[in-house]
Amino acid sequence: MTATMNADTGHQRTRAALFLAVAMAATVGSALGFQHIGGYIPCHLCLEQRTPYYIGVPLMVLVAIASMLRAPAWLTRGLLAIGGLLMLYGLYLGVYHSGVEWAWWQGPADCTAGAGPVDTGGKGVLDALDKFVPPSCDKAALRILGLSLAGWNAIASLILAAVAFRGALARD
Repeated sequence: MTATMNADTGHQRTRAALFLAVAMAATVGSALGFQHIGGYIPCHLCLEQRTPYYIGVPLMVLVAIASMLRAPAWLTRGLLAIGGLLMLYGLYLGVYHSGVEWAWWQGPADCTAGAGPVDTGGKGVLDALDKFVPPSCDKAALRILGLSLAGWNAIASLILAAVAFRGALARD
């Protein structure tokens, strides 16, 4: 095989990686926006659903750079496939959390306590953090078109996984 055949000249993989990096960043950015701007406090499962995005965004940037620098095709394909697997894990987390919210199955034991008002007792916010109880995972804080944010995350993860796998299997 020649070096040209081994080098990644796949523009489709570059576009897929760039799209995935932006879409993943927008998805997790939206969750952070709901938290910091909208005031929705995430539960344990909500926070866990962000992990595939925190790993996926820099990974997809790396894939785009590797593809633009004409790294071996097996490398960019493999990294895109890893991104797809991350999004499948995100899909699992979204479906699991949605099922907990709809009472289809039990959530984790550390996710059942409901949050009450935080009373600083005149001490300060840092002292109150030790007493803070996150919201329960079985209560959807917000529903949009009938789906909770966990449900929307499941849909986003499915779409992003499909894009990642399509990019990994693309022939240029």
